[in-house]
Amino acid sequence: MQHHNIYELGLEANPANYTALSPISYLQRTAFVYPDRIAQIHQHTRYTWAETYDRCVRLASALHQRGISSGDTVSFLCANIPALFEAHFGVPMSGAVLNAINTRLDAEAIAFILQHAEAKILFVDREFAAVAAKALKMLAVKPQVIAIDDPYYADGELLGELEYEQLLTQGSPDFDWQLPTDEWQAITLNYTSGTTGNPKGVVYHHRGAYLNAASNIISWNMGQHPVYLWTLPLFHCNGWCFPWSVAAAAGVSVSLRHVRADAIYQAIKDHCVSHFCAAPIVLNLLNNAPEDMKAGINHQVHAMTAGAAPPAAVIEGMERMGFQVTHVYGLTETYGPCVVCAWHDAWDNKDLAERAALKARQGVKSPMQQDLKVADPDTLQPVPRDGETIGEIMIRGNLVMKGYLKNPTATEQAFQGDWFHSGDLAVWHEDGYIEIKDRSKDIIISGGENISSIEVEDVLYRHPDVEEAAVVAKPDDKWGETPCAFIKLRVGADVTEEAVIQFCRENMAHFKTPRYVVFGELPKTSTGKIQKFILREQSKQI
Repeated sequence: MQHHNIYELGLEANPANYTALSPISYLQRTAFVYPDRIAQIHQHTRYTWAETYDRCVRLASALHQRGISSGDTVSFLCANIPALFEAHFGVPMSGAVLNAINTRLDAEAIAFILQHAEAKILFVDREFAAVAAKALKMLAVKPQVIAIDDPYYADGELLGELEYEQLLTQGSPDFDWQLPTDEWQAITLNYTSGTTGNPKGVVYHHRGAYLNAASNIISWNMGQHPVYLWTLPLFHCNGWCFPWSVAAAAGVSVSLRHVRADAIYQAIKDHCVSHFCAAPIVLNLLNNAPEDMKAGINHQVHAMTAGAAPPAAVIEGMERMGFQVTHVYGLTETYGPCVVCAWHDAWDNKDLAERAALKARQGVKSPMQQDLKVADPDTLQPVPRDGETIGEIMIRGNLVMKGYLKNPTATEQAFQGDWFHSGDLAVWHEDGYIEIKDRSKDIIISGGENISSIEVEDVLYRHPDVEEAAVVAKPDDKWGETPCAFIKLRVGADVTEEAVIQFCRENMAHFKTPRYVVFGELPKTSTGKIQKFILREQSKQI
């Protein structure tokens, strides 16, 4: 007797029944269901979800009118203000790919990104007009430039042929935007420093953005109508996908141009902020703020943190104030957070210090991620869950990038054995939670920013008095980690620590500049390789 699978209906798949997963649909639904709810708050400006949808459609229409089509790159150099929030919907509505550029980069890095991404249009917030103008001068093929004139920020010149609000008036509210026909289509392009000076372009797809936005809501228990404060830069992994999470949850996006303790606390009080994301340095900033600044918060505030592993003392300080802290882990290549330190009720009875220590671990896979393991990087075999054996964190599933733009070799290396290799070294605890111990890529995470040690070393080697240089991450109470340079000077050279630091400030973004410089011989292996693990230990004593 022939066996039949009862679920095989004998019908061809009907393309009309298929809709690609895309976070744009979150905006569309929320604007329809909650048109009059506030979507965005920026100082004294308010936009409802209906108004936000209208502005995003107009942006898509205006981009289309300017020749932008599927697969084109649209770049933004912009602070955390409505224009960049809206770009997360309006740019993909036009079929284009959004490239949100790190505002802390120097002109050379920005120029490289614009050229590598083949940006067709660059939107420039007036705060960053000077560095953008310098970067544009380096390009043989220049993108169209649109200015962003924030009414609440007056410093700097406007750069561009047209201003953002004027551009929106040119767009049609009836523009017939479409969801992507393929959910694996690129939606955004994010650059990461990686292990070399030139950043790598990480390509996200609509499916991953859609799923991680939902995963954020579930793993953080955000519920309906959260009030989300932008302390995390939107250029970091598209704000860890939270623009789309806020839309899916019909929440409120509260802009914050500059991260300062007074501004954060005031916004929390004024708008009853329920959620914000921040690097450990920001949590430390809030911990160390004056007591009168902290007073007057009478509602529950949830903080999500990632970057350099937060010291347990920082988490403990936040929770002592009544903030609920969730620790997550991820990379640019994984849409931001894809590992979460999921909480257990049984841990509630532990004292504050014990709870903080548990929360300092990176955790387990997030709801929408498929697989996570700590494994031997050569054999791909999982390490024992003994909390001692070190292996590499490996991830696979929907919350992993498509690959690196124009870099098939790096993409292939990153996905060896069909797992994404994070380069982060960790142990696996008996309960299945992972805990990072070191970084095999020698990336320094300072204040939430990735700094390539190789890039800093390249600049140091350009100094006429430097013979050898090595840069490592030095633990720092404020920044999480900070670059520490070990230098062997040329014979007869007479240069000070201050002079070296000044040289670096003149030749790279300030946040990448070493804060400590140590002169002397560098420890090496028998083959001449500098032993950075020794230098890392030495840096802890400085």
